[in-house]
Amino acid sequence: MIVFLVDDLGWQDVGAAFGPARTPANDLYQTPNLQRLCDEGTRFTDAYAHTVCSPSRVSLLTGVAAARHGVTHWTLKQGERTDRQPPDLQPPRWNWNGLQPAAGVPDSFVVPAARTLPGRFAAAGYRTIAVGKAHFGAIGTPGADPTNLGFEVNIAGHAAGAPSSYLAENAFLRNDRDRLWQVPGLAHWHGQDRFLTDVLTVEAKAQLAAAHAAGQPFFLYLAHYAIHTPLDADRRYVQKYRDAGLPENEARYAALVEGVDASLGELLGWLDETRLADDTIVLFLSDNGGLSAHARTGAAHTHHAPLRSGKGSGYDGGTRVPFAVRWPGRIAASATCRVPTQLEDVLPTLCELAGLDGQGGDGRSLVPALRGKRLPDRPLFWHHPHLWGADGPGIEPYSAVRLGAHKLLWFHRDGRCELYDVVADLGERHDLLATE
Repeated sequence: MIVFLVDDLGWQDVGAAFGPARTPANDLYQTPNLQRLCDEGTRFTDAYAHTVCSPSRVSLLTGVAAARHGVTHWTLKQGERTDRQPPDLQPPRWNWNGLQPAAGVPDSFVVPAARTLPGRFAAAGYRTIAVGKAHFGAIGTPGADPTNLGFEVNIAGHAAGAPSSYLAENAFLRNDRDRLWQVPGLAHWHGQDRFLTDVLTVEAKAQLAAAHAAGQPFFLYLAHYAIHTPLDADRRYVQKYRDAGLPENEARYAALVEGVDASLGELLGWLDETRLADDTIVLFLSDNGGLSAHARTGAAHTHHAPLRSGKGSGYDGGTRVPFAVRWPGRIAASATCRVPTQLEDVLPTLCELAGLDGQGGDGRSLVPALRGKRLPDRPLFWHHPHLWGADGPGIEPYSAVRLGAHKLLWFHRDGRCELYDVVADLGERHDLLATE
């Protein structure tokens, strides 16, 4: 079992088309290995995460919706909230200490380690491996360490949600003031001319090889820090985008995307070499929509068109993500599934595929859809009662629900509602509230 999670990768940040037609963005970004995964498995066109990272990661690990687990914004320091305070709203109560394996930490969501996604696989005899970004619990709490949440191995995961630097030659540290964000556990790479995405891939492959040599089935959670800021230049890929005329930040962004795709290719190649491809489920997804509010070149909030806005927004640019699953011979290949799905569905889906108990959350298994059967409509929910660190369309406290083709948003500050047909109107431009 491999869960391959990319940070801040938007629906339009890949060469594989997840929409009804190819777009210029699909021709810009080089992701042949994701395309291979789609060709050999099933892609979901209407897959959703939450608006920012920690809520998505907690939902992925527990199968519980954000409105229920209460980790509705990103987490960092114990006892400290990270959301901005709107002057015209009462501050929300939320679990700013994140996910915890046992009671004792206030303002947190408690799930015993044995009931998390990796914990269920560990109980079934799998070697459970976390490589890369964690961002489940606040600094100084048990939930900051993935080995307290069902993983046997943790490499480079801690409480912070971004790297200070991607460059091993800088010890993954931009400056001394940034030590809170320095990726831990990789001191043996310091000083080398290597990029963080590549380093995590090498570490992940070593863990897979060790499990295979021991004859033990593995559950790998490879959660890349890319393509989150800072937009450091991955020298393996960036020059060709510069030569193509992209502005520097866009060239770096595209290189980050290609880097994570190359990582996926390394894992798929290892599965081929070890003849484990037919015995391994590979699931690819992102934790929220792509960055567009800042750090990019060009007009803000437009980088993920035809979707509206980007990361931090309640519109689909902030929540719709690429999602694909492959299991050769066991699920449909070269298939496209338009069933709306959310991160909460990952736990029950993977558990059913592996013959494990997946009950107890808010998601539902997608196994029937992966085998070509129709699933009935059910509502998807979002709840983000916070101001994020930027401004823009839909970047404000909101709750939302999608049922079938329709999506209703309720914005907390002024109480307005907006209604869209997100199948016919991908860009959420035509508010149907007055007529429907």
